[in-house]
Amino acid sequence: MNLKTLQEKIKLLNEKIRPQYKLYSQKEKEILTKTVKLNEEVGELCNDILSILKLQRRAKLEKFDKRNVYQEFADVVITTIQLAVAAGVDVERAVNDKLKKIEEKYLKNSN
Repeated sequence: MNLKTLQEKIKLLNEKIRPQYKLYSQKEKEILTKTVKLNEEVGELCNDILSILKLQRRAKLEKFDKRNVYQEFADVVITTIQLAVAAGVDVERAVNDKLKKIEEKYLKNSN
């Protein structure tokens, strides 16, 4: 099968299985936008991590500034909190609840 045929088959499948999306509310658009933005920021952080490990191609390594990784970590944290706010999530509660679960799991198993 060539790519053109594959593309046509997928187009037909999409028409049959495509969910019917309603128009998004402003809140839903904000959450979707922040989710996509978070994915972008995580990707940028991953690129920097690959550079730190010298696993990037030479051209990227030549432009890499290790100090930038701090900004990328900050971007991920800030964008995550922005998404949480948009989604109505109490970040402090979420982190405390998760830490409690982790501590219960690992501290209980280490005794």
